[in-house]
Amino acid sequence: MIGSAVPRKEDAALLTGRGTFVDDIHRPGLLHMVYVHSTEAHALISGIDAEEARSLPGVLGVWTARDFAGLPPRPSVPGLERGYLAGDKVHYVGEPVAVVVAADRYTAADAARAVRVAYEPLPVMATVADALAPDAVPIFAPLPGNLALEQQVTPDDVTADLEAAPNRLRARLVNQRCAGTPIEPYGVLADWTGAGPTVWATVQAPHRVRAEIAERFGLARHLVRVIAPDVGGAFGVKSSFMPELFLAPELSRRLGRPIKYVETRGEHMVHTYHGRDQVQDVEVGFDAEGRVLALDVTITVNVGGVPDPVGIGLATLTSYMLGGCYRIPKIAARFRSVVTNTTPTASYRGAGRPEASFLIERVVDLVARELGKDPADVRKVNLIQPDEMPYQTPFEGIVYDEADYPAALDLLLGELDYAGLRAEQARRLADPAAPLLGVGLSTFVEMGGFGPTPLFEQFGYLGGWESANVRLQPDGSVIVLVGTAPHGQGHQTALAQIAADQLNVPFEAISVLYGDTAVVQEGTGTMGSRGMPVAGNAVRQAAAEVAAKARTIAAHMLEADADDVVPIGDGFQVNGAPEATVTLAAVAERAFKPHLLPEGTVLGLENTAYFEPKNLSYPSGAHGCVVEIDRDTGRVSILRYVCVDDCGTVINPLTARGQIHGGVAQGIAQALYEKVTFDGDGRPLAASLEDYMVPGPLDLPPYETHHIETKSSFNPLGAKGLGEAGATAAPQAVVNAVVDALAHLGVRDVEMPCTPERVWKVMHDAS
Repeated sequence: MIGSAVPRKEDAALLTGRGTFVDDIHRPGLLHMVYVHSTEAHALISGIDAEEARSLPGVLGVWTARDFAGLPPRPSVPGLERGYLAGDKVHYVGEPVAVVVAADRYTAADAARAVRVAYEPLPVMATVADALAPDAVPIFAPLPGNLALEQQVTPDDVTADLEAAPNRLRARLVNQRCAGTPIEPYGVLADWTGAGPTVWATVQAPHRVRAEIAERFGLARHLVRVIAPDVGGAFGVKSSFMPELFLAPELSRRLGRPIKYVETRGEHMVHTYHGRDQVQDVEVGFDAEGRVLALDVTITVNVGGVPDPVGIGLATLTSYMLGGCYRIPKIAARFRSVVTNTTPTASYRGAGRPEASFLIERVVDLVARELGKDPADVRKVNLIQPDEMPYQTPFEGIVYDEADYPAALDLLLGELDYAGLRAEQARRLADPAAPLLGVGLSTFVEMGGFGPTPLFEQFGYLGGWESANVRLQPDGSVIVLVGTAPHGQGHQTALAQIAADQLNVPFEAISVLYGDTAVVQEGTGTMGSRGMPVAGNAVRQAAAEVAAKARTIAAHMLEADADDVVPIGDGFQVNGAPEATVTLAAVAERAFKPHLLPEGTVLGLENTAYFEPKNLSYPSGAHGCVVEIDRDTGRVSILRYVCVDDCGTVINPLTARGQIHGGVAQGIAQALYEKVTFDGDGRPLAASLEDYMVPGPLDLPPYETHHIETKSSFNPLGAKGLGEAGATAAPQAVVNAVVDALAHLGVRDVEMPCTPERVWKVMHDAS
């Protein structure tokens, strides 16, 4: 089954409207919760008048920060703890100030609008420059200033290396702020009955959410049940601990009735965490052939009004991946995380690694332009070679697994007909009436398979392992319980394929269950492209143990030595004796008859495995983008987008293509369309999908996808992960193509998103 393009098990329910999302769940006596959000970016709260709201029919109450003073703070950066609602001060537009509960969501929304909040405005610092200005006032009270964290990631000083390099250049690169915009916004339903709550939530790590809820309420974990039902996308934004995860259970406990909160799209744009928002100051030294000799990088991250535990240190991952897939002897990296009066930032698909890939791929193109060389040739002289794998990067502990970067680039150039595109580009330059043509390359590597535990626990997780329980039932069917909680990745399908191969059972006979802490053994969750490299190997390991035990029972039934018994289509046979067979169903049934089992055999066919990766995995590839630019309007059109990906073992080519398509769509969106912006007063200028440009199907090109499979030696499946690769590869492929189309004008950079207005201005300024 591994390598087969079988249709997804998940799709039938989702395509026929039979999925179960948080907002589909109803409980007797259900109440609805709505926030009162701050309308000011930075202000003291001088008073909250909720009398009118409380008087509305159907309203059960209005609560403010002081009403929750007895609860321990929500998960926060140590020393930078925060409550569930703004207390004496607001830090950004959209910060929850109060919460209303009513009999229905419409009454709750009306009541929230009736709450009157009096503010005393404070100076607003909506940009990093404003927040770091000499006269800036501290935004977040525990901090003496607005520099939340400053870290030197590498001890190296590359000043001497840069000075010794034959050539040097500097650049400032910007990864703009993006919103996650999953199709399903954040949602929570909490029902506190008896000693503890049951919580349905759109989360990526239900076991970790259970642990945090239990800790806040002083409960043993078995008294808290968290269920992640169908989740309509997450992209990292649903890995953060939003206040509703704790307020809904607390209000359910107080009112004795279930509480539901589902944010609106407008709330999502200002309340749920954003991603990216990095400025990268780069200096690079290189020789006449384009070999990069030294790289010096300072990263400045806008973490928003309240530092998030993940967001504040996310640039660590950016730093680790700055070298890309190139042999760069010396890299110096440092970052600073800055508080501003904007929505907080945290994980977004790729979480720090796309920013690194964008930086190094833009740098390689800049080096090529500086030397008058083709960007493909500069890549070739810098690429790490296959015989150097596994490759120790300049960062301690960051060791790339097996890959063939040159092969991926060569395959891409061939599929693009790169030489033909360069000839067509020259022809168009000679024709003033023809649209400009540009070709952009992105040879990338990213960090996936998140674990092992010493790394992963730094982000607040119990461990970097993943768990699986495989149970062969008496009729020969199989139930797999896995600790991940997917939100569109297709784990039901891929994990069933892995189990089917190990157990030699039909794919259709396997059910994969997840997302319920009362049913599934302890798990870690879904993020960091860890589904197949970590969870897949846990399933493989558990299933292999079950298969071995089944083989032992089959040997006993066949009165043969276990070493002489081999699997066949639907069971086992004695090697060399085709008439001596037994079906797997018969073996499964025998496993529950203790008097007929070999002495000392434990009843049943079941195993729980915890797979701990010994290292991260490193998906890689080469993507190419071909664009044309209208000379009169600056409009960018993508003519072709070609992907070559190496995710190690491909479990299912169909779902693998889907993951690439989705990731590339988000990468193109960042390159051409999406940007969260604020005015000088910190007010969001993209607070709905009327203002925030999310591309639709007609805005995106068809994709040409190809795979090479270089198995990772870091896990038995040889898998590397794939979910974030497209978002890591695509932005710079598109931007490199846009800049390539304008290079004859002397253009060296176009800041994302490359909108028609921005491209037109760059063209005309250059002219």
